[in-house]
Amino acid sequence: MSAGHAVGHLLQQWRRTRRLSQLALAGTARVSPRHLSFVESGRAAPSRDMIITLAAALDVPLRDRNQLLLAGGFAPIYHETPLTDPVMAPIHGALRRVLRHHEPFPAVLLDRHWNVLAMNAPATAMFAFLLTGADAPQPPNVLRLMFGPLRPYVTNFDDVGPGLIQRVYREAVGGAVDAQTGALLAEILALPGIPAGWRRPDVTAPLTPMVPVRFARDAVAVSYFSMVTTVGTPQDVTAQELRLESFFPVDQSTEQHRWG
Repeated sequence: MSAGHAVGHLLQQWRRTRRLSQLALAGTARVSPRHLSFVESGRAAPSRDMIITLAAALDVPLRDRNQLLLAGGFAPIYHETPLTDPVMAPIHGALRRVLRHHEPFPAVLLDRHWNVLAMNAPATAMFAFLLTGADAPQPPNVLRLMFGPLRPYVTNFDDVGPGLIQRVYREAVGGAVDAQTGALLAEILALPGIPAGWRRPDVTAPLTPMVPVRFARDAVAVSYFSMVTTVGTPQDVTAQELRLESFFPVDQSTEQHRWG
């Protein structure tokens, strides 16, 4: 497949994901509908600026914008900088402060694929308690934990399980589940005891204000809901894909509970 056909095919996929007609996308991007049609069909090879313009109009995630540029024969422009790199110090410092200031309640930092990058002290203590005697997946992954060793201790799993599946689709970067997250979902949904109705994103289902997760083990019972923080106006792949999940108590007994 030529570069023109490759990038045209990807752009067409993103346009369909966004449920836009060629005419609507052309109007948003301020390009000729005829030229857009030629780009998607591979009859015209888009310039670097055209790819960037169409990707922005489609709100394509930064990682995937790089892939579009590569498919068009151009070098990527968005860096994927390690969180520990000095240039990321302001973001890294802010994340550490949010984690620390959220104590005494748990908070975790996640990447695009639900892997746990960091935790505050209460989250570390809570998961250590709940996972006592169990083998946790490495690296720690929220979906694998919740559908695996933590599942016996989630007393409302019939609500939390499908709610988590919906979150994967709802919180996917750019609103589209990438291949690695899709593979993770397939792995989770293939586990024993997963109802068939959980195996697709039910976008028509009514959403409650929030679905708390209720943990209970031994004499400890807690109930939390969570809020997710992302980096505003990110220009780096790593920064865009970070999510900080802060847990808040649902009831007074949970608010009074102290981990560690």
